[in-house]
Amino acid sequence: MSGSVVPGILGSKRGGTAAPPGPSLPPPRNCPLHQMGPSLLLLLLLAVAAAGVGAAPKMHEIRYLPGLDKQPSFKQYSGYLDVDGDKHLHYWFVEAQNSPADKPLVLWLNGGPGCSSMMGLLMEHGPFTIQPDGTTLKYNNYAWNKLAHILYLDSPIGVGYSTSDSKDYRTNDTEVARVNYLALKEFLRLFPEYSSRDLYLTGESYAGIYIPTLAQWVMKDSSLNLKGVAVGNGLSSYENNDNSLVYFAYYHGLLGSRLWRDLQTYCCSDGKCNFFSYENTKCTLAVEDVNHIVDESGLNIYNLYAPCDGGMPGAYRYQNGVLVTYDQGNNFIRQPRLNSWRKQKLLRLLAAENRVWLEIPCFNTTAPTTFLNDRRVRQALHIAEDAPEWRVCSSAVNREYKRIYSTMRDQYLKLLSTQKYRILVYNGDVDMACNFLGDEWFVDSLHRQVKGPQRPWTYIEENGEKQIGGFVKEFTNIAFLTVKGSGHMVPMDKPDAAFAMFERFITQKPF
Repeated sequence: MSGSVVPGILGSKRGGTAAPPGPSLPPPRNCPLHQMGPSLLLLLLLAVAAAGVGAAPKMHEIRYLPGLDKQPSFKQYSGYLDVDGDKHLHYWFVEAQNSPADKPLVLWLNGGPGCSSMMGLLMEHGPFTIQPDGTTLKYNNYAWNKLAHILYLDSPIGVGYSTSDSKDYRTNDTEVARVNYLALKEFLRLFPEYSSRDLYLTGESYAGIYIPTLAQWVMKDSSLNLKGVAVGNGLSSYENNDNSLVYFAYYHGLLGSRLWRDLQTYCCSDGKCNFFSYENTKCTLAVEDVNHIVDESGLNIYNLYAPCDGGMPGAYRYQNGVLVTYDQGNNFIRQPRLNSWRKQKLLRLLAAENRVWLEIPCFNTTAPTTFLNDRRVRQALHIAEDAPEWRVCSSAVNREYKRIYSTMRDQYLKLLSTQKYRILVYNGDVDMACNFLGDEWFVDSLHRQVKGPQRPWTYIEENGEKQIGGFVKEFTNIAFLTVKGSGHMVPMDKPDAAFAMFERFITQKPF
């Protein structure tokens, strides 16, 4: 297998990465153990202990995390996972809060491509959430590490605090899967006590590509105990995502009867519509109008019914010598933007000087940005001294990223063919970046045996009242589930419902 792990020893400059554990020191030649004096034997035992065999790397442990009134009772670690000799992926690992010996290991990836998984930790389902002041952390009642050990990984290289010696952040779907697999293996080398745990791979958004492609590597590794895969509001198929979004927009009152009539006239024939790949000029113009309404009119594409933090965004803004662009999800990738020529000109002028920022539209990321760039926090997380400023998304990674797969159908079918893994595809039902209808169509297209008709699923609120969480369709080894009233980031919008869903997923219970 190409790309085997090459452990790195980076010292204090790379955040105090511990040296890889090695074999125990041999006794001096011609000196059997029973002939060794007590002092020499003690030194030998201390040397073995110092090598870190069979234990988490102490140099990565977070001893004190700024922002908390009280430090947690569970252990947490942050540092770098060194891959291919020159790639250094930042991770933040939180142990389970309750009965840690019995809990599975869960990997979490945020999407983009190019956005940091620290958002998942600090703003979605981590043990504590960042407050608006950017300095205070509050314990999260619905933290997923109450149910599992969670590994948050910044991927690809160039995202968050993940970096490489070459500073070349060009990558693609298959390369990211390979590097993520090697990073997971490196994590388990540093934390061998988790090697035999049940393993779940989870993520959201463009992790709809990351997770299934990573799972194909993991399922071939007999040393890993993969149990399941869960993807939230994931990109599963560009064609389904584009075609379904037009229906989603019309039936949510966004398009109007005239535009809908044009779409039906110019993009549909024989009862089938194609808003994804077309050559009809009038269809192109109609889809361009949909694109403008959904992505560029000022709506919150990540939650249709939520307001825009900071007011309606433009397509981009130019601020203090920096071009701030917005992640517009993964809709209509083939559709040219009306303003793209102006935007591309600015990108070319500023990208070389690292003066382009990629942000999430309608979403205030000031608090996590302030927190993660605090000098004391960087030290607590063992961030490399030469690491650049943390940003929620990397413009360089997103701009240079090569998308290889247009659908995850083959990856899901391979996972399902073994009948060993539990798969969950879940969607907040008011997200437009990766809408629920497209993922529902995708799961239906896998043609798995249906266990029963679609039904509501329920959960208990903190006040003890039962509520409908959304709707679920269960098939053999895979379920499609919606979370009612949630946008793109389900654990942030509906933390109590998301917690109930996640608990049933990893405990193998019906939804």
